[in-house]
Amino acid sequence: MPAHFIRTSSVATTRYDRPLVRNRPAERRTRFTFFARAFCVTRIRQEHDQQGIVASSQSSRLAVALVLCASLIISLTGCDKSGERKPHSTPTRNVSPHTEWRSYLGDTASNQYSPLASINRDNVEQLEEAWRYDPGDADDYGTLIPTNPLIVNGILYGLSARKNLFALDASNGKELWVYPFDQPHIGKGSGRGLVYWQGRSQTGEKTAWILVGLGHELFAVDALRGTRVEEFGDGGVVDLRKGLDRPIDEVNLSVIAPGTLYGNLLIQGFGTSEFYDAAPGYIRAYHLPTGDLRWTFRTIPRAGDYGADSWPDKNRSQFGGANSWAGITVDEQRGIAYVPTGSAAYDYYGANRLGDNLFANSLVALDASTGQRLWHYQIVRHDLWDRDLPTPPNLVTITRDGERIPAVSQATKSGHLFLFHRDTGEPLFPIEEIRVTGSGAPGNQPADTQPLPTLPPPFANQQFEVSQVRTQSTAYISTLIEGMATNQPFHAPDEQGLVMFPGLDGGAQWGGQAYDASSDLLFINTNEVPWYFRMVPHTTGKGTPYSIEFAYLHYCGGCHGADRQGNGDIFPSLQNIGDRFWPWQVWDIIRHGRGRMPAFANEPWYFMLGPLLYLYAAGDNEIAERSASGEVAGYLTDGFNTLTDEYGLPGSRPPWGSLVAVDLNRARLAWKVPLGDYPQARDLGLSGLGAENYGGPVVTAGGLVFIGATPDQKFRAFDKNSGALLWETDLPAAGFATPAVYQASGKQFVVIAAGGGKLGQPSGSAYVAYALPQTEGSTPSP
Repeated sequence: MPAHFIRTSSVATTRYDRPLVRNRPAERRTRFTFFARAFCVTRIRQEHDQQGIVASSQSSRLAVALVLCASLIISLTGCDKSGERKPHSTPTRNVSPHTEWRSYLGDTASNQYSPLASINRDNVEQLEEAWRYDPGDADDYGTLIPTNPLIVNGILYGLSARKNLFALDASNGKELWVYPFDQPHIGKGSGRGLVYWQGRSQTGEKTAWILVGLGHELFAVDALRGTRVEEFGDGGVVDLRKGLDRPIDEVNLSVIAPGTLYGNLLIQGFGTSEFYDAAPGYIRAYHLPTGDLRWTFRTIPRAGDYGADSWPDKNRSQFGGANSWAGITVDEQRGIAYVPTGSAAYDYYGANRLGDNLFANSLVALDASTGQRLWHYQIVRHDLWDRDLPTPPNLVTITRDGERIPAVSQATKSGHLFLFHRDTGEPLFPIEEIRVTGSGAPGNQPADTQPLPTLPPPFANQQFEVSQVRTQSTAYISTLIEGMATNQPFHAPDEQGLVMFPGLDGGAQWGGQAYDASSDLLFINTNEVPWYFRMVPHTTGKGTPYSIEFAYLHYCGGCHGADRQGNGDIFPSLQNIGDRFWPWQVWDIIRHGRGRMPAFANEPWYFMLGPLLYLYAAGDNEIAERSASGEVAGYLTDGFNTLTDEYGLPGSRPPWGSLVAVDLNRARLAWKVPLGDYPQARDLGLSGLGAENYGGPVVTAGGLVFIGATPDQKFRAFDKNSGALLWETDLPAAGFATPAVYQASGKQFVVIAAGGGKLGQPSGSAYVAYALPQTEGSTPSP
């Protein structure tokens, strides 16, 4: 057994014992073969020299046997003389796609459902760890593993903490190959999933690829060998910055969710900046196997196109955002791609983009073959609150008056669920217009109203009340938000500030929702944590460049203030910081955190240089003079802050996170339970209050809903009908990812990435799979 593969009782753990080498098993086998052959030759020569005879001696026969054994090992383990891995035998097996997890979130409908039922309500409490794969590549800078893995033909494909692509035997977690991208901080939240494509190469041969989006590049890797596919794009890579009507060196984007297949087209979105330099969020379709661009849908219309009149004519070529970072859902039977889009940039101040800004914050139905718009619904007009559509829509069915209606559901950050007819876009429940309050920061012209559905009821709490969990915390929080607008869902951001509830991360978030067609229940994990911010003026004139002032306000201003004076001992003053710390000391605090201050390890290093330069380059007197001069060029937020008390607990009444079942036929909540706990709450003797959560649920035919997502490092199973907790276990790190369910070697597994690195939790690097124990005398089916 290879040294890096260790089995302890029924648990297999895989670790790296040296720097990563692609196809290391092949390399080890090549070296073994070389030494075996060298030993054989040496023994034969010794026999010849000592006894004058040939290989007919006993030792020579032993040497020949060793050579034959080595050759047999090579043939059985899939390597030729060069050490290159031959195609693994597992993918040739005829495995039902319904028993595996072949698409991101389970299928192109994004429904996070498995028809497997071997693990069910009656036996789920017997679940135990079946295997663990841990490459040990998490680092001190807060790496994440948000990956929902794929399982195809008995092979599990995933991304490690350093974004290295790997393939495992899905039945035992044994490593088959690794392709090293080694890009742990390529982009915030990147690497949430992969694409498996099977078809014919440009030469007509059958082939299977894994498509990986990292940064602005889309890679193709052979699914069997773990090698780059040179025929795809330009040497195996497609540069997604091309084709966005901008000079390529001015485009800033990063793939977050994987694209979605429709036949031989890969329909791809991306994430971009929330600032003024954001790329336009066009939706593109790429042909496989060539990687050629086949169609483009411009989410920011060109002059003369439909929706162009919802933007100003001035500076049209500079508008950005309206991108689809959450993932795209495809109805393969209808040939429709359902695309959720995000905000137009800059997200919180829209004086430069007056109008409704189509197709930002919209659910857009496109002809999957051509990219032609079929229908759309704009869920937020002229967004000033960063209310991106945060999750792929679900393809669901609603029964009404005995008729089955094909529907598409879209969950939102505000905690609402919109449902539309898949073919026409007609809302299936009434939608009311909610008046926007306030006029916002000077220069803004908010929309008059915003749409919200009347049914189903919101799945997240809508009423903000200051936490009363600890009496002293209540007074602290009330002081912190004094004068701010509360309980106004669409209050235009201004200098007085506002409390957003649910906060900027939802409500719903990127982990997706699970749909069970047998009961028409939709399962949603929701955040119920308040955020708060103010708008502050950006001044012109001599002094600090705009970009680093923005960076300071974005990352630091919410706690330490635009004037850097801070707030007593909790948020210390940063004025004259150069008298107390060297720049490299401050850099270390920024990256790793200290005390109450979180680490900003997940942000690219060049983003974090801005606050550092601002602290040391901008004189306090100069900032005061420019602010007093009234030369205001625009407005920025003073940061993005969760409203928390002295203990780091949310400033609203619990629950702070919930798991919810929505009955789509009756348009009601079937049940709602708190989800998870904060470790700091448990330290105070508090539990059952819920917690902020990231990653989504999966539902199975066994009547179970599996979910990690919480900072207490738990992995749980709930009864889908009642919400009762049936099983939970401890993960090696928090499982901020959506799990996958599959069958391998006749056995059902559920697997989740335990990457931590969020909500103050340490980073991890493991994938952990669970299964029922093997009963004595039973043998899994082949």
